[in-house]
Amino acid sequence: MEELVLRFQQKDMKAFEQLYDMYSDQMKAVVYNIVRNREDVEEIIQDVFVKAWNNAGSYSAEKGRFYTWILNISRNAAIDKTRSKDFKKGKQNSDATFFVDIFESHDNLDKKVDAIGIKKYLNNIKEKCKVLIELIYFEGYTQKEASEETDTPLGTIKTNLRKCISDLREIVLNR
Repeated sequence: MEELVLRFQQKDMKAFEQLYDMYSDQMKAVVYNIVRNREDVEEIIQDVFVKAWNNAGSYSAEKGRFYTWILNISRNAAIDKTRSKDFKKGKQNSDATFFVDIFESHDNLDKKVDAIGIKKYLNNIKEKCKVLIELIYFEGYTQKEASEETDTPLGTIKTNLRKCISDLREIVLNR
């Protein structure tokens, strides 16, 4: 493995291909769990390998394994993508599959809920919850941005969001 990484650092294209084949599937899984969009995953993984190729000299075996190094680059790139304005705009009209992941447990959820209709359940919760859930889960705001938008302290936003999600979960599971 050390020899393969050394060849990669020396810009050996065969080593690049081997490392891509070895690690791309695991990296895609990690990135997908963050961005939830297959097209974005492919783009991010390509960018990560180009970045790793261009910065191969910064990898040091003394600091950790190559796999860990490139996986961290992938994870950070995925997080950066979710923070981008284009990504947030794309999520404004996202379908309910993005929203369903906020529930703490999926127990019996698939049996009781047609995920496509999840937004209708918002009509059964308090107005402040509607606003908060709309901002964070449908419009892509961060909790900090929601705090600024609603002129509410961040700690209150976090507490309210937990309570709102709990209330919404109860409504969905008890229907």
